[in-house]
Amino acid sequence: MKLQHLARSEMDPMAVVRRTDAAHAKDARRLAGRSDADARAGAPRRGTLWALSAAGLIAFFGIWWLAAAAELIPAMFLPTPLAVATRFVELLTHPFAGYTLEQHLWSSLQRYLLGLALAIAVGVPLGLMMGWFRWLDYIVSPLFETLRFVAPIAWVPFAALWFGTGIGGPVLIIFAGAFAPCVVNAYRGAQLVDGRLLEAARMLGMTNRMIVCEVLLPGALPAVIAGLRVAAGLGWMSLVGAELIVASSGIGYMMVKGQSAINTATVMSGMIAIGMVGALIDWLLGRIETFAMRHRRRARR
Repeated sequence: MKLQHLARSEMDPMAVVRRTDAAHAKDARRLAGRSDADARAGAPRRGTLWALSAAGLIAFFGIWWLAAAAELIPAMFLPTPLAVATRFVELLTHPFAGYTLEQHLWSSLQRYLLGLALAIAVGVPLGLMMGWFRWLDYIVSPLFETLRFVAPIAWVPFAALWFGTGIGGPVLIIFAGAFAPCVVNAYRGAQLVDGRLLEAARMLGMTNRMIVCEVLLPGALPAVIAGLRVAAGLGWMSLVGAELIVASSGIGYMMVKGQSAINTATVMSGMIAIGMVGALIDWLLGRIETFAMRHRRRARR
């Protein structure tokens, strides 16, 4: 009788459905429990990582403080963290080399944004077109592959001759630093786009402009954004190098004047400002990248 009952239950579709639903529910509960356990385990790990980061910073400033207090290096060349922090605050309100720290920083940002915008406006479309049109790739690649290995600072003599200490010199050097990553990543992104999508777009009668805007650029977007983050960092570093030589204001110019006055605290304050702004720029681009990728995934659904 039991065997007959089992046989009938196996033949009953509703019984099979109920058992399947029960099995799925059991698996879901097990996975949910595992996820909760992972989340509970992940929280302490995140806390531990934050603690390690804080410990690293404390150790760095502690070693710096001890080295300065013990005068292992003369105070003229290695001020204490407190002296640098005090000088940093002073520079916000008291002009040095003609401007306050805020004004120097604003001058640097103006040059940086202009140079980076030009690099993006020229580099990204050029990279996409090189990745799409083989004939353009063959025309541009020999010259581009040669020039992209020239360090941005190598353009300083030309910047000084052509623009003097005006805004054009730093903008040229920033452009030289940020241009290559924009081109290379856009080029690689265009090559990663599925050729079948491009062929389908042509078969649907889309114009070249529509294909670029609606197929090529969205497909290459991850690589393009990654290139922008690299370009932004290289452009910011190139700016400071340019201002050390061809500028009459800006963070780099302020640091040179501080070095001339043997005011190490001023130089280190400029370094701190450079690092903070660079980290902020990278953080903002990271948030933009996350938002763009999330929006792209939703659009594809």
